[in-house]
Amino acid sequence: MRVRVGFSPLEPLAAPLAIVIDVLRATSTICQALAAGFEGITCVGEVDESRARAGEGVALAGERGNVRIAGFDYGNSPREFERRPEGLSSLVLTTTNGTRLLLGAAARCETVLVGSLLNLEALVEAARGVPEVAVLCAGVEGSFAIDDAYVAGRIAALLGGEPDDAAVAAILLAAAFDSALEGIGGGTSADNLRATGLADDIAFCARESVLDVVPRVVERSEFAVGVA
Repeated sequence: MRVRVGFSPLEPLAAPLAIVIDVLRATSTICQALAAGFEGITCVGEVDESRARAGEGVALAGERGNVRIAGFDYGNSPREFERRPEGLSSLVLTTTNGTRLLLGAAARCETVLVGSLLNLEALVEAARGVPEVAVLCAGVEGSFAIDDAYVAGRIAALLGGEPDDAAVAAILLAAAFDSALEGIGGGTSADNLRATGLADDIAFCARESVLDVVPRVVERSEFAVGVA
């Protein structure tokens, strides 16, 4: 297995299988929401596209600058999805970085999995057996983010195989931290969450292998991807 890492969306890697990471917080939220019982999640890039998909049994979730979008049912905190409310079966999600990366990955890669620390063990098992894996980091508005790079390094180390130079760098970066909380808690993404009163999300997202779900892209269109 060849393992490649892209540290930001500006590196449009393609592979038979891609793993998308936005650990703080979109991919953690997707994993948690599906584990809580939502049947599917539609990920879109723009707020107007989200509003256009509202309907019975559908919840709208999303943020801009870590702040819940006005009129939406949820923000982008995985802690909001520890259980699914009655009467809701599907979720429409838009975020600053993660959902846009998912759209890009779905356009280039045959299979796209959603990765986080929450589903780390199940994710790695699901990715085994393919000739090439691209681990894609959402970053922060197109720039490198240490939290996503840390998770990419953890995934690459567990997959083994033949890492490219970026994957080797991610593995070494991840090994420099004593814990997952330190690994994802020391960068710009974590600082932005603390500044908006969402510091508890960091510890929540740092928990490892507590979920068995491995979300994957099951539907694709120009403006949205369906994840289940």
